[in-house]
Amino acid sequence: MKIPKIPSAFPHASRRRFVQGLAAGGVLAAMPGLLNARAVQELAHSGTAPVLSGTEIDLVIAKSPVNFTGAARMATTINGSIPAPTLRLREGDDITIRVTNRLSESTSIHWHGIILPFQMDGVPGISFSGIAPSETFVYRFRLQQSGTYWYHSHSGFQEMTGMYGALIIEPRGGDVIHSDRDHVVELSDWTDEDPMRVFGKLKIQGDNYNFNQPTAADFLRDVSEKGLGGAMQKRRMWNQMRMNPTDMADLSAATLTYLMNGTTPAGNWTGLFRRGERVRLRFINAASNSMYDVRIPGLRMTVVQADGQNVEPVSVDEFRFGPGETYDVIVEPDDDAYTVFAQSMDRSGYARGTLAIRPGLSAAVPELDPVEWLTMRDMMGNMMHAGSAGSMNHGAMGKDMPGMNHGGMAMDHSAHTEHQNTLAVPSQEVRHARTEYGPSVDMRVDTPRTNLDDPGIGLRNNNRRVLTLADLRSLDGVIDKRGPRREIELHLTGNMERYSWSIDGLEFGQSTPVHMMHNQRLRVILQNDTMMTHPMHLHGMWSDLESDTGEQLVRRHTIPVQPAQRLSFLTTPHDLGRWAWHCHLLFHMDAGMFREVVVS
Repeated sequence: MKIPKIPSAFPHASRRRFVQGLAAGGVLAAMPGLLNARAVQELAHSGTAPVLSGTEIDLVIAKSPVNFTGAARMATTINGSIPAPTLRLREGDDITIRVTNRLSESTSIHWHGIILPFQMDGVPGISFSGIAPSETFVYRFRLQQSGTYWYHSHSGFQEMTGMYGALIIEPRGGDVIHSDRDHVVELSDWTDEDPMRVFGKLKIQGDNYNFNQPTAADFLRDVSEKGLGGAMQKRRMWNQMRMNPTDMADLSAATLTYLMNGTTPAGNWTGLFRRGERVRLRFINAASNSMYDVRIPGLRMTVVQADGQNVEPVSVDEFRFGPGETYDVIVEPDDDAYTVFAQSMDRSGYARGTLAIRPGLSAAVPELDPVEWLTMRDMMGNMMHAGSAGSMNHGAMGKDMPGMNHGGMAMDHSAHTEHQNTLAVPSQEVRHARTEYGPSVDMRVDTPRTNLDDPGIGLRNNNRRVLTLADLRSLDGVIDKRGPRREIELHLTGNMERYSWSIDGLEFGQSTPVHMMHNQRLRVILQNDTMMTHPMHLHGMWSDLESDTGEQLVRRHTIPVQPAQRLSFLTTPHDLGRWAWHCHLLFHMDAGMFREVVVS
């Protein structure tokens, strides 16, 4: 397909000039000869995703030319749009979705968070072989749930090049969430670079896209707050660890343009409302590698659903969510216009749109929040409070930091407790696998924090009410009231210098499957031994998040695990088969933070 010539209005501009993107950026195939500018503006403001419904749907995967920044590129689209068509289906229906591949490579579609037979899950090499070029694969399954979900490619980096869409399942018996208007707000990210090239740069230098490096101004500010000695000690600590205190995201606005419903910040996606209406906003993080902090200045949000599951309403000003997560909120706007603001976790850029009473309005766009440094709590958990040593294995370190233990015996946690009376609460004993003691792991945490009431770095003490995992309770309570019969502990591990990500120190190609017994209630403990947040997605079953005292809180399909945090969930594998389990940061998954789960 021939790429249209770029209009002369965008001559030789730098990437930073287009951090806001083009007001009319998007899929060029939808533009009649690039001539109808008014139609283009209307598409950009309203969002370009069509809506499909019914029990039989046809989807076609192909390449399409796009232009978000002033440089034309080829994207991977479904039915020619970014985002892909929004599928509005009904709980209880048997659906048939025919997916035709017009690419020159294999492809797939994964129905994220949907409970279905494993053969329909759409993960090449796990649940099926993929969809070969020129072939059509037919997905057939019954919808056993309702709520806000999404779908995306599970092949290579196709998701990163545009292959994602919203999946809305209406409750069969009527919705307990009442609203007058309903908008999907799908957040994503786009890079003009070849994703494989981006990934290769990170393998060479893990902080290649981090432009928030410590500066002289930061040092002078620390001197004024801590004194010269304190400022020097702070720098010395990070230098000895050879770690970066601002390394919260692998990618930044140095390569990414942040999108809302496929629209750049300059395009200003607009969702309309009438005064007095209750408006439901279905937020979906469909980004490849970006965590977002979402707020609507001047408008309180009531969270009513998390990962497609109804929750007891929680009133907040802001929430953070990672790729794979969804939140539904209710707002009651009474002014003319409000900015929907979603800043990246690393504070390098943002997606934005507007809620307005008519097209063409906008509200003030807030400044990005200041960049904050990771703290020792983010790195070593409760070490300072417990008076116990953390543990690091960083080959580049010169001499040991105080309170850190580079030796110690590894403990094999492959043997799991089977005694019911010992599993009333999650185990607090940290058990590092022997495989964590190797070159793929540069950090281990011996005293993790177990609290769920921390909003995370950059959101603490910001004078806004920020949602935390501790706030969430499933509206219909606990479905499976059985206690766990077994406990599994897995550690999220990595090496930033190698840009290697793993579970228990083993990248996917070196690992063996996690085995779960059909219909057996199971506890999973996840401990993050890295300095980055990982949104962990377990396919094929629900994850019932619990507190450190064993209280079941909320059902999720994707659980974010913060740095140096230890949390647990219960699950019941109802469906036999092979399933995927991985970090939903695309590059972390591709670099090795992925496991196969076998239910038998």
